[in-house]
Amino acid sequence: MKEIEKHLQSYLGIPEKEVEKISSYFNLVEMERDTYLIKSGKYNPGLSFVQQGYLRIFTIDEASGKEITQWISCPGTFVTDAAALFFDGPARWDIQAVSDCKLLSISQENFKKIGDHISNWPHLEKLFLAKCFMTLEDRVFSHLSLSSEDRYKMFFQYNPELFNNVPLQYIASMLGMTPETFSRIRKKLSS
Repeated sequence: MKEIEKHLQSYLGIPEKEVEKISSYFNLVEMERDTYLIKSGKYNPGLSFVQQGYLRIFTIDEASGKEITQWISCPGTFVTDAAALFFDGPARWDIQAVSDCKLLSISQENFKKIGDHISNWPHLEKLFLAKCFMTLEDRVFSHLSLSSEDRYKMFFQYNPELFNNVPLQYIASMLGMTPETFSRIRKKLSS
């Protein structure tokens, strides 16, 4: 559990004593490639910390039948369907392992129990949500203000490992471009 404890301390500034309490709620989950952590329409998604492997969060567009990748979670990040976790509704997204994965997972019920044992949990939970929101704001801004090529460059700068570990069509979808546009940009930048 040490990895998640370090991450909780650095990400949220949680004191060591409280980190140990929180991490005790997490269990190791191993997933094989192409299996689902969460299926859309299901309840009680829980929250997982990715120790090893990659998961993609996606949906299928009803009109076109195309898969649209919303996010790719990599080691050292959390993954969940946030609306389902916090509002007790059905999951809106499918979350599928892109590779074999090792996760540290907490059930939705245990996630809610953390506040019973840690007095400043509402503040820490607010910090967690604020960091998630900031990530979302950055993504929206990049989609609105950057060209496809600039989005590719920026994403590659911060996530180069994904380009060797995840099918490129998932990255293209996440960046809001067709596989053909993605391939053209990749070829241009590598020459």
